[in-house]
Amino acid sequence: MNHTYNPYDNVLKVVSEAANILGYTDSDIEALKYPERELKVAIPVRMDDGSTKVFEGYRIQHSTSRGPAKGGIRFHPDVNLDEVKALAAWMTFKCAVVNIPYGGGKGGVVCDPNKLTEDEIRAITRRFTAAIAPLIGPEQDIPAPDVGTNAAVMGWMMDTYSMLKGHCVHGVVTGKPIELGGALGRSEATGRGVMFTTKNVLKKLDIDPKNTTVAIQGMGNVGSITAKLLHREGMEVVAVSDVSGGIYKESGLNIPDILDYLSQNRKNLLTGYEEDGMTRISNAELLELDVKVLIPAALENQINDSNAERVRADIIVEAANGPIASEADDILAEKGILVVPDILANAGGVVVSYFEWVQNIQSVSWTEETVNEKLKNIMDPAFEAVWDIAHKNKGTLRTGAYLIAVKRVVEAKKARAIWP
Repeated sequence: MNHTYNPYDNVLKVVSEAANILGYTDSDIEALKYPERELKVAIPVRMDDGSTKVFEGYRIQHSTSRGPAKGGIRFHPDVNLDEVKALAAWMTFKCAVVNIPYGGGKGGVVCDPNKLTEDEIRAITRRFTAAIAPLIGPEQDIPAPDVGTNAAVMGWMMDTYSMLKGHCVHGVVTGKPIELGGALGRSEATGRGVMFTTKNVLKKLDIDPKNTTVAIQGMGNVGSITAKLLHREGMEVVAVSDVSGGIYKESGLNIPDILDYLSQNRKNLLTGYEEDGMTRISNAELLELDVKVLIPAALENQINDSNAERVRADIIVEAANGPIASEADDILAEKGILVVPDILANAGGVVVSYFEWVQNIQSVSWTEETVNEKLKNIMDPAFEAVWDIAHKNKGTLRTGAYLIAVKRVVEAKKARAIWP
């Protein structure tokens, strides 16, 4: 990763550009440049070998002007303050662009879950939850899974918070196991939203999905579900990758077979997978493949000024948060590459998290079919709105998404008279 890259500066640049187009003054958006709350915590954990190790953790609330803060918990060795601030801010605008009543929050712990046992991850989760407990709650800040965390981690968070409160509090987190009040369809929601968005942009460009080649960087929850659903829609997924590298097959990979392999060999990643006709490629090479659709579904800053010129995809759908650095946007636009921004493309996860939260606080339960239908009914109109405003202003889809999102956040602040 480029150590001079600051993802939070990336967010501020795009917000400022959108605010300028909207005619807002510096004073109108000044408060958006600063998170409302930043908490850094130390997490002492007794490791399995008997030693004690202290992990650093963060919880940041960027904005609560439109509702409780909402955002994932990331367990990753590269977690740092600026990254979490950027992720929290992206959540603010992601919730706004799909018009759900949340603000933006994010959290993280500096650790490598691949090098930890389940007991150690559970211990980190419980101590971290206790440390950030004063900031979170169903009415103020609702965590969810992110990179390196999953439904089990959310279950442990809910249990720890409930123990502190003395009663069961289902709505404190989303992305929980179904048995603990999780929503049917939540685990596939982000990938399903990416699928809806990909189909929407192909339809706008009059491209047949069955004649569409796709490369996906990242085979975690989002990337793997996206691969499964796009394959099911008839698209040719010709390349996928994870931290160990990628695989490529011109005629299309056997995605169901890959997913079955990964479900049984998650720790080994793609390194041991074999398929006739496939070749091994690097993550960098995957980003430069000549495909119709490129879906970065890993970490931020994957496409930047060092490699943007070599990107050959016609369309990029940002399944990860911030995978394209701001300086690369101009390069990609000049090359005629259409970019569907993260705050729209990967919003399916937070939308279904919202559905889970609604079910928890109302003590109701929806079928998976209902959840998926409701998700589509939010993602499709959001895409149409972004597409229309982008073309009206002769700008990119990223600019269009931020025009909608920034206006909603700023007007909410004005309506509440947050400024003196």
